[in-house]
Amino acid sequence: MDHLPIFLQLHGRPVVVVGGGHVAARKVELLVRSGARVSIVAPSLCEDLLGRVAAGELTHTDAPFEPSHLHTAELVVAATSVREVNAAVSRAARERRIPVNVVDDPELSTFIFPALVDRSPIVVAVSSAGHAPVLARRLREQLEALLPAKLGALARFMGIRRKAVRSALRPAARRPFWERVVRGAVGARVLAGDESGAQKAFERELYASHVTSSAEGRGLGEVYLIGAGPGDPDLLTLRALQLLQQADVVLYDRLVPAAVLERARREAQRVFVGKQAGESSAQERINELLIGYARQGLRVARLKGGDPLIFGRGGEEMEVLAAQGIPYIVVPGITAALGAAAAAGIPLTHRLLSQSVTFVAGHVLDDETLDWAHLASAHQTVVFYMGVAQLARITDRLRAAGLALGHPVALVERATLPEQRVFRGTLATIAAIAREAEVNPPALLIVGEVAALASADALLGLAVPEPGAIA
Repeated sequence: MDHLPIFLQLHGRPVVVVGGGHVAARKVELLVRSGARVSIVAPSLCEDLLGRVAAGELTHTDAPFEPSHLHTAELVVAATSVREVNAAVSRAARERRIPVNVVDDPELSTFIFPALVDRSPIVVAVSSAGHAPVLARRLREQLEALLPAKLGALARFMGIRRKAVRSALRPAARRPFWERVVRGAVGARVLAGDESGAQKAFERELYASHVTSSAEGRGLGEVYLIGAGPGDPDLLTLRALQLLQQADVVLYDRLVPAAVLERARREAQRVFVGKQAGESSAQERINELLIGYARQGLRVARLKGGDPLIFGRGGEEMEVLAAQGIPYIVVPGITAALGAAAAAGIPLTHRLLSQSVTFVAGHVLDDETLDWAHLASAHQTVVFYMGVAQLARITDRLRAAGLALGHPVALVERATLPEQRVFRGTLATIAAIAREAEVNPPALLIVGEVAALASADALLGLAVPEPGAIA
């Protein structure tokens, strides 16, 4: 290990920065955020530093550097463009045994600034010991994407309640309790911005831990209704990934590919709950599993293709969980219509062609509440989910409602996946195209003038019908 990573408490402590340019300004920004009393030594200052001096955030000595400028310093940064000056600062600081950093010069430094991920009070530092700063910044960017924005809020939430936990729990029970807070319902609520819900979950968890004499005792679990997106695992949201990594059980349906399921925690139990057509009791079984696992104190991820609240029956599951007093979190996903349209290069809205979008469940054709006249209106886009088996009936109903035979449509099969296929046609041709190509679910039908805009890039290399079959 080239450097020992430590965190310095600089609040109210004197720090000297030598240099008045933009590089010095970046270091000053960091030092001011840490609460240090910063003094700048430089004959001239850049605009940013002049503004900070005027605002009283730091003091300025308008002079070339002299060793006497360090007489009260507890930390020194040299950020001039002249190596001889930087070397003089380094030498003076070393003689006084003051930690010194010379920007971009590890040989003259006794400490270095790492790349930081700031979720205060959680701070993550990444360093390459000066060998590869660009690589360190790249790692920081990756960590920024992985760490929840409200991680600091969770740390503060826990810190405020430490005394209460010490009073309520014996020492051996505290660490398991805090682990459940971080990984379970309480932490999930804080990260979702639900402080009041987190407080209620915290009180339940603390009470259960207090009254439970067994080390294996559990409180009430929680359910995550997670949208898995259209299929490509890279389209999972960051929030979905975070909760999948902490779930104890994952209930997944037929539209969740293996690549998405692999993003779940390896130790999690995986339970397939896909429904066959016509299975009226399947949802009841799913509800029972959600309730049963949660009552065992487990974190349950209900992983659904697309978005859980768009034809995913997530609303029904929310009602059941709420009635049973089981906390739940809904994580939106990229619904299939959005994923399919993007993958096929079709804009669902277009200033000149479509001013509205309607999503329809294609397997409920006999539902008389559907307004087919509205669905056949001009200047809109209609996306039919789960309609492959009823494709001919859908096109017939639209034609009967007034849409022209030549109205553009597109059919997207297994959207966003490597085996995706895109077919363009019209109301008159698309059913035959689908039969000839043996299109199978999952596939979405996009109806509207925008369907004619399916990009050539989306079709490139895919199995498409003969040109003569496409209007």
